[in-house]
Amino acid sequence: MDDEVQQPEYEVGAGMLCVFGRQLKLFRDRAEMDRARLGSLTGYSASTIASFEQGRRIPPPKFIDHADEVLGAGGVLSAGKQEVARAQYPAFFRDAARLEAEAVELHVYDTQLVNGLLQTEEYVRAVFAMWQPLLDEGVIEQRVAARLTRQEIFSRRPAPHLSFVIEEAVLLRPLGGAAVWRGQLEHLLLIAEKRNVVIQVMPLSRQEHAGLAGPFTLMETKDGRRIAYTEVQGDSRVHAERHKVRELERTYGILRAQAHTPTESLALIEKLLGER
Repeated sequence: MDDEVQQPEYEVGAGMLCVFGRQLKLFRDRAEMDRARLGSLTGYSASTIASFEQGRRIPPPKFIDHADEVLGAGGVLSAGKQEVARAQYPAFFRDAARLEAEAVELHVYDTQLVNGLLQTEEYVRAVFAMWQPLLDEGVIEQRVAARLTRQEIFSRRPAPHLSFVIEEAVLLRPLGGAAVWRGQLEHLLLIAEKRNVVIQVMPLSRQEHAGLAGPFTLMETKDGRRIAYTEVQGDSRVHAERHKVRELERTYGILRAQAHTPTESLALIEKLLGER
């Protein structure tokens, strides 16, 4: 047995946030500035500044850079920006989240639920509220914020190329109830209007299916690295070995050929919305 004591993933992430919060408070005290003043200079309330300092909320990157400047921290706060950002994700996803943020291409196959990049806030909350083992409220809020932050990928410039293959069963599963389900399908239609996004649905009626081994994500970074990510029951792995990535790339190509075309897929989503 490994003698190293393994800390729960939330404690590890929260620890980084607490360290940053203490640094923020030290620099604020050194600048003889109260929370209300720092908040007014950075666009936040005094209570939000308190939450940042106490490690209860995740400070966004723009706040960190602005606070570093107005407090005269000399780059110390900004230097921890990436680690603070990583702390918002569960431990098993942190490496994948970093790579995703650098991706110029992202190709995703999903089997159980709508991909996190495509989820509405209501759908995100429904997913984490029913997570097993149950998550406490603080973790849920952290996970919701982190997932919504990932969706900034849609506003990045230059825009990355994104494609998704979603099982039809996912679209039929009304997670969170009818209103949340409808909102999620409508959101898919809106996202699919973006020129750099392709959404395809794998129909239940297909007699041949290349994706029976489960979901996965393919990424290409701006420096040309091609990487795959797989995850099941919180057990995740980033694959950089070329033979494994090539194997999943081949599988994804077959999946796209077997799935409905993008036009057919959006027509199916519209049909589902019209039926309920």
